[in-house]
Amino acid sequence: MTPPMERVVASDDPMIDIDRLQAELDADVVVAETGSEEALRDAAAGAAALVVDVNTPVTAAVLDGLDDLQVVARAGVGIDNIDVSAAADNGVAVTNVPEYCTDEVATHTVTLLLDCVRTLTAYDRDVRDGGWGWERTRPVHRVRGRTLGLVSFGPIARRVRDQLRGFDLDVIAYDPYVDAGEMAEADVEKVTLEALYERADYVSLHTPLTESTAGMIDADALAAMRDHAVLVNTGRGGLVDERALRAALDDGTIAAAGLDVLAEEPPTADHPLVGLDNCIVTPHAAWYSEEARDDLNAAVAANVEAALAGETPPNRIDPETDWL
Repeated sequence: MTPPMERVVASDDPMIDIDRLQAELDADVVVAETGSEEALRDAAAGAAALVVDVNTPVTAAVLDGLDDLQVVARAGVGIDNIDVSAAADNGVAVTNVPEYCTDEVATHTVTLLLDCVRTLTAYDRDVRDGGWGWERTRPVHRVRGRTLGLVSFGPIARRVRDQLRGFDLDVIAYDPYVDAGEMAEADVEKVTLEALYERADYVSLHTPLTESTAGMIDADALAAMRDHAVLVNTGRGGLVDERALRAALDDGTIAAAGLDVLAEEPPTADHPLVGLDNCIVTPHAAWYSEEARDDLNAAVAANVEAALAGETPPNRIDPETDWL
């Protein structure tokens, strides 16, 4: 008798290509609404693999009830929604796809920054409303000679630095895991976080969301920044105290913000940062291109296929490594 096919449960997220997973895996791939703990437990009963997006909480309570589970495959980079330690305790591998959208996120970061600096969205809104005046968004300042501060110096931040080379910016970075010599090779100065806030005209967030980084951009951090500073966040929404940022944008503590991520997604109708003239919000789309989506799904399939075959997945997260 032919053994039954392994069951794979995937989040109902458009970035996951269910047809591709079904084609590449010798498994029964089921799409389920898995955005809550209860829904996930019900949907994943008997599953050998879970493929999840960032909004699916894979907690200890969920993992303790899934005896057949072999792998949780994150369809993306960050794993802050997965309890990696609990997974290890239950003998479950956790995988991600670390660099499928490096170019896309870097490009989106640069685009948000330049839009904020040149006030393009505000100009467009004004023209649509019948206006036609360059002075509508004064003051606008020259980019050349300004200082870009990168919070974390991983692959995306490095690509941002590469893409901005032609703008004649000074670049500084804070990252406790990268030494000054390595940064210097990229023509980047290693600084403390406090020095970055004080010196940077543009602050770009690329750090993972952890207990130590959650809410790191709070009222004190914003007060330490320059009053013409632009904050860009294409990392995780939870890095920013959103009410503190709203207050800072309202009172001129900083000049503008460009955000691709929010603490709660999608935002509520009364979200404090949506609709401000000096805040651009995009719908967690920095990762997206057709090419990136294709690369993502190929890597997810490879991770799941290896795990189900009893092999070490290409992008397995080591629970013993403080990689965050």
